Amino acid sequence: MMRQMRENTKWIMLATALAFVALMVFEWGMDISGRTAGGIGELGRVNGTPIPDESYQASYRNLYDQVSRGQEEPPNAAQIREIEQAAWEDVINQILIQQELRRRGIRVTDGEIRQVALYAPPQELTGDPLFQTDGQFDLQKYQDFLSNSADEAFLLQLEAYYRDIIPRSKLMRQVTSGVYFTDAELWEIYREGNEQVRLRFLALNPAQRILDSEVEITDAEIRAYFREKEEEFEVPATAEVKYAFFTKQPLREDTAAARELAVQLRDEILGGVDFAEVARRESADEGSAAQGGDLGTFGRGTMVPAFDSVAFNAPLNRIMDPVQTSFGFHLIQVLSRQGDSVQARHILVPIERTEESETRLLTLVDSLETLGEAMSLEDAAARLNIPVGTQEVSELFPFLAGVGQISDGFDWVFSEGLPGEVSQVFEDQTAFYMLELVSSTPATVQGLDEARPLIEQVLMREKKVARASQAAGALLEEARAAGTLEVLDNGNDLVVQEAGPLSRTEFFPGLGVQNPAVGAAFGLEVGGIGGPVATDANVYLVQTLERVEADSLAWEEQKDQQRARMAFTVQQQRLEQWIDGLRKTATIVDRRPDLRASQAQAQTGGMF
Repeated sequence: MMRQMRENTKWIMLATALAFVALMVFEWGMDISGRTAGGIGELGRVNGTPIPDESYQASYRNLYDQVSRGQEEPPNAAQIREIEQAAWEDVINQILIQQELRRRGIRVTDGEIRQVALYAPPQELTGDPLFQTDGQFDLQKYQDFLSNSADEAFLLQLEAYYRDIIPRSKLMRQVTSGVYFTDAELWEIYREGNEQVRLRFLALNPAQRILDSEVEITDAEIRAYFREKEEEFEVPATAEVKYAFFTKQPLREDTAAARELAVQLRDEILGGVDFAEVARRESADEGSAAQGGDLGTFGRGTMVPAFDSVAFNAPLNRIMDPVQTSFGFHLIQVLSRQGDSVQARHILVPIERTEESETRLLTLVDSLETLGEAMSLEDAAARLNIPVGTQEVSELFPFLAGVGQISDGFDWVFSEGLPGEVSQVFEDQTAFYMLELVSSTPATVQGLDEARPLIEQVLMREKKVARASQAAGALLEEARAAGTLEVLDNGNDLVVQEAGPLSRTEFFPGLGVQNPAVGAAFGLEVGGIGGPVATDANVYLVQTLERVEADSLAWEEQKDQQRARMAFTVQQQRLEQWIDGLRKTATIVDRRPDLRASQAQAQTGGMF
């Protein structure tokens, strides 16, 4: 047991950070097992307190590992820059918290540590099988271990954990104290999210009902709008680039190889090898692979069409030929079928590049990068028989046809590259690509003459909506007199529609999500007719036909959880505001730019 507990020691130390991440959303704790960076030492200061490079590197590594675990590809250059900045912010927050703990005189006593250690173990330990009975955490086993089996090193580490976390918890309570929601507040919020209405509405489309010739827009109105909204007419920087790329997507030969593997696995099963054994060994569907490929029971339409078709038509217990979907090739065996439900299992063989295909791709990438260092992009691409495209990219839309979003290339185009220069080879999730900057245009602001057509369109729409609202007023009186919107339906330009019952947050056909007309319907009595409700491009009259009240019994059952969720949300907001306040008043010195420049100079000097 002691050996296993020593292996868990690292998790106890990491819990210092993890517990506060859960409580406070941003990371106050840090992984203290970080690396150094050649003895740089001090990266800056926070209110006079040094920022050690070791602390920054530890935070960086912790964040880098988190990002790496969340994706298949290593973090790209843009992500690394974000991680670097997040690590910098993290160490600053850490120092500010420590300073605030000292300022407030928040400490922890030995008695507090003993009490919390006995009854509130770190979360990582509650999930350890050593302290569980029938799959549930057993407090008595944990307490017995502390009393009889824990060695001195473990207890010292546990004490250090609580000496760090308890003061922070006290600080959190001080900062977020007073957060409470009454039953009346909770019910109102629940009611607004669960109450439903069925409504009838009439849309008076101004663009169709009012001709452009009926609306007058003066030059004075255009000039006034331009002066008021001038920032809306900023034109982002653009650049023309040439580019060559290699897709990372599987090729036809990779698809054939995946199908061949699927056929081999099917033959293996038909030859007597257990389906479940092959699924656990080979299937790329990790969730079902652990269950021997078993997908459980599912209904018609649950799976993608090709899979669904086999599942509901194949003979029972037969291993079908490989079925291709967007996920890869499936070996499907239907175990039972009843009505619109099926129990089946499968083995998924993904379509991905083979080792040989991947090697050829990387060889081409290396060749392009080498050639690009010595010649133009077109010349380099021609030697490798790669087509070159030309495209304009914008600061607001860094996208290349065939490549997709170009976060790394975007930074090079708009921050580093000069006309005529060729970039390095960049990599994203779908492709490798190289750029040549042809020309660039800095961001500008449109003049009045350039902006005039757009301003005319906006003013035209606004005036049409205003005139349609006036016309809707007369129609509203007619509908109220008749007691229904249906009296206005002429089957031509006035068509009354119905929607619901739905809640405020759901999509209403013909209206959309959170349309002001929907809000108006919730404010009416059943049978009431309201409006005109104007949006940017339309005008509505609305009638509430039915109201479905929120279930008060269901609310009572979840009230405590709702209160906890909402309190946590508000605590989050207060903590963020509080830490922002500390940062605004702090004196922060950042020496990183100077250190980078010194390192670069030293490296350059060492080359000659």
